[in-house]
Amino acid sequence: MTPTNTDLPPLTTSPQRVLVTGAAGFIGGYVVPELLKRGYLVTGLDNYSKYGPVRRSYDSDPSYRFVEGDARDADLVKKLLTDCDHLIAGAAMIGGISYFHTYAYDLLAANERIMASTCDAAIDAFRSGRLKKATYLSSSMVYESTDHWPSLEGDELHVPPPLSSYGFQKLAVEYFARAAWDQHGLPYTVVRPFNCVGVGEQRALGDIEIPSGNVKLAMSHVVPDLVQKIVKGQDPLHVLGDGGQVRHYTYAGDLAAGIVTAMESPAAVNEDFNLSTAQSTTVTQLAEAIWRRIKGGCPLALVHDEPFAHDVKRRVPDVDKARRVLGFEAKTSLDDMLNEVIPWINQAVIDGLL
Repeated sequence: MTPTNTDLPPLTTSPQRVLVTGAAGFIGGYVVPELLKRGYLVTGLDNYSKYGPVRRSYDSDPSYRFVEGDARDADLVKKLLTDCDHLIAGAAMIGGISYFHTYAYDLLAANERIMASTCDAAIDAFRSGRLKKATYLSSSMVYESTDHWPSLEGDELHVPPPLSSYGFQKLAVEYFARAAWDQHGLPYTVVRPFNCVGVGEQRALGDIEIPSGNVKLAMSHVVPDLVQKIVKGQDPLHVLGDGGQVRHYTYAGDLAAGIVTAMESPAAVNEDFNLSTAQSTTVTQLAEAIWRRIKGGCPLALVHDEPFAHDVKRRVPDVDKARRVLGFEAKTSLDDMLNEVIPWINQAVIDGLL
């Protein structure tokens, strides 16, 4: 018999242990310190496949232990979950829009294997151990094929499925979560970050350089790409498409707070949440904001390059559910994000990381 929400044990207070898969990744680098700040004991799992070995400020924290390993190893994940109260399933191949095209098959195949192994281990740990819930990182790309905005939680079940293999696989993550609950009673929460912006994103080991005007870029995201093009002296500035694409650029620190809040909230059990700023920004507006900070009053000229096939025209979330149920709001402004990110990327360019 599948238990109902009221059958679930209460979520106890800290200290509890959390396993974070993909702990050495971009979002993981914000989630782990957020957990430590809130008093959790944290186990991080990562195979360093994206950036290679990375050092974090919290590596020596006595409440943190890191395990180098692959989330596709179900036996390893099961072993690590034996003393964990929560799982944050963040391991995945992930990158910018060009990454989706270059690794279309690898993204689908690797991420499905990661998710199946992770769920297998979590189901077993829930049955035999102390695991209370799995929190899964999905993506705004599940709404890739929508024709109406804003996107509300639940729309992903009714709009056409994503066309990109990445978006399709992230939708599959949500099906894994619900199926593990339906058949095995494993409680879950699904969170969908929107357009994460922060520091720490660098050239990945498998990146292929793609020309953008006179600058060759690694496969990244729009904010670091625009910053490094300007820092490297590109003028006029190249952007993909007509620049009218609408995005919700959300600070990684805010997203980490939302992810951890969703993990620990009893009201989040078997629920899904869009985690995003409420502020819409076009690519042109983003380019102008970055240009002003780096180039001052120098006039901005844009060149519009052919967009990729899966460059979604509008990605606009409804954020009411996260505000109402979790009390979560992403309040960091784009200006504040850029004030932090631009100096970091400038130094990363100098250091050869981008």
